[in-house]
Amino acid sequence: MTMSAGWYLRRLSRMGPQEVGGRAGDAVRRRRWRSARPDCPSVTGARFTAVLPAGTIDAVPPDAAKRLIAEADRLMAGHAEYFGVDRDDLTDPDWWYDPKTGRRAPSGYAFDVPYRNEDAVGDIKQIWELSRHQYLTQLAAAYAITGKERYAERVAEHLRSWWAVNTPLRGVHWTSGIELGIRLLSWVWIRRLLEGWPGAAGLFEGNPVALNQIWHHQRWLAAFPSRGSSANNHVIAEAAGQFAAACAFGWFPSSARWRADALRSLDRHLRANTFASGLNRELATEYHGLVLELGLAAVAEADAAGVPVPASIRLVLLRMTDALAAVVDSRLRPPRQGDADDGHGLVVDGAGTDRWASLLATGDAVFGRLAWWPAVTGTDVRTPLLAALIRPTAPAVSRPAGRPAHFADAGMTILRGPGEIWCRCDGGPHGFLSIAAHAHADALSVEVRHDGVDVLADPGTFCYHGQPQWRQYFRSTLGHNTLQLDGTDQSVSGGPFLWTRHARSRVLAADASGDGVAHWSAEHDGYQDSVHRRRVELTAESQELRVVDEVRGPRRAVHLAFHLGPAIAADLVGNRAQLTWTRDGEDRSAVLDLPGQLSWRAHRGETGPPLGWYSAGFGRKEPTTTLVGTGSADGTEGFTTVLRFRG
Repeated sequence: MTMSAGWYLRRLSRMGPQEVGGRAGDAVRRRRWRSARPDCPSVTGARFTAVLPAGTIDAVPPDAAKRLIAEADRLMAGHAEYFGVDRDDLTDPDWWYDPKTGRRAPSGYAFDVPYRNEDAVGDIKQIWELSRHQYLTQLAAAYAITGKERYAERVAEHLRSWWAVNTPLRGVHWTSGIELGIRLLSWVWIRRLLEGWPGAAGLFEGNPVALNQIWHHQRWLAAFPSRGSSANNHVIAEAAGQFAAACAFGWFPSSARWRADALRSLDRHLRANTFASGLNRELATEYHGLVLELGLAAVAEADAAGVPVPASIRLVLLRMTDALAAVVDSRLRPPRQGDADDGHGLVVDGAGTDRWASLLATGDAVFGRLAWWPAVTGTDVRTPLLAALIRPTAPAVSRPAGRPAHFADAGMTILRGPGEIWCRCDGGPHGFLSIAAHAHADALSVEVRHDGVDVLADPGTFCYHGQPQWRQYFRSTLGHNTLQLDGTDQSVSGGPFLWTRHARSRVLAADASGDGVAHWSAEHDGYQDSVHRRRVELTAESQELRVVDEVRGPRRAVHLAFHLGPAIAADLVGNRAQLTWTRDGEDRSAVLDLPGQLSWRAHRGETGPPLGWYSAGFGRKEPTTTLVGTGSADGTEGFTTVLRFRG
């Protein structure tokens, strides 16, 4: 989609004077760079010393190595899948081609490319993803494990192809800092994993083209950091990539300055992006994972290079890891909250490797697990690689003695019950910074699972660009398990990645101790002259979850939505839904009694407008059942919903 003039005005209104001044300076610099493209300084005698310690590869578990090799062989055959689109052209990829739309991004000066315009460029996520070069880190890891040179040779072939086509400041891959930062981190690990290959030095430190690319990437990142209202996960990726490259590829006159500046930025923004409780302030769980991965990778480079890291960085990463251990369900799945685009910081594993288990395994190796942490099953390649570089530390701070359930600063409460009942209650802020870019209009929503199966589900994200009706649906209030008044969202969207009015929520009570009845209540002011208040109670003995909604204010039209997970079959009769599903070959069931004051209807896979959809990952969606009750509220009575699980 192309942003309108109105969108830019609304976006400008969310910036402070300092950010406006910084962006004005960026605009001047972009014009100047159009005609001033210096070559990188001459480099002589460069050596790569940030190698893995001896024996590291031997510590990779055999089953993790087997998964990686299977993935590498698929890549060698040209096959991959990105965001629901299968590709079979990876033996010789077109770096500017979008297989989803069939379009090819235009060439020219990078800052002239209209990358948000799908009609002109194609789906930018499809184009950018391959050029993060994380599939090349997988191939490089396959070489490190097997010693088979065909993997290394393919990596070298593709890097040389990319560098030749994407010369500095030309084309779509020079438009976004997060892409440059993640790409630099990939290059560092590619070089490290190819250390035993005879051609490694000639591909990187002995290659003027590679040196020019590395230098220009870092020059770009130093000049155009994400600013102000955009200083979310993007600035973390920029700083982590810049820092990693300045440590591992510290061959340039500016390397020391870039390294110091990037470390200061990383320290500042890791703290700014993270609540004291350890949860990410964007309240978008996948970005919690991305930021944690990037932070751990940056610390690995610091320790490999002997660069001191502020204790505050390790402390944030420790708290993020403990918070992740606290919020996952019985199958180690974290909440599905806010935007999710399947972005990763460092990829060296094959398909089937659990991202969250991998992060907890790394946290155990680096910080040490606590007694209440859930058991981590499964293996991965990344943990032994990172653990070989990161100096194990135990920051001199107190860590939670028991498993936290209520995160007051983030407004998140996890209620747990017998039979692996897991319920997330959302009473937190509407996203991060003035634009709340990755937030959804989901105040007071609940998410309920039984033994890791989505029962009352958060539908997910599906897309960012090019399909505005779907972007709107998956961000909407009706697209979440909460209450909508008068057909409007609780928070006001100003367009993609922009909210102009934020609902304010506050938690009134939270007791998730699990002794008898766990309960939570909160309210929000998103409907201005009305207040939506919700109370949730989980009774352990009866395995019963009770949700009571109240609307305080004038009579309003009500839509109360409950989105069922894709595994759940529902038989709705009147205001009672019989729910059934299968888990590990065993039949499971529950009864959902819905408020009788409302008229209930089941929706599934509707498109005009969208309703009844679930997105398991970016670019993928499937029909699921959504139950919607319609009626009105006058403030005199509440709406009670009861979910009873059968033993």
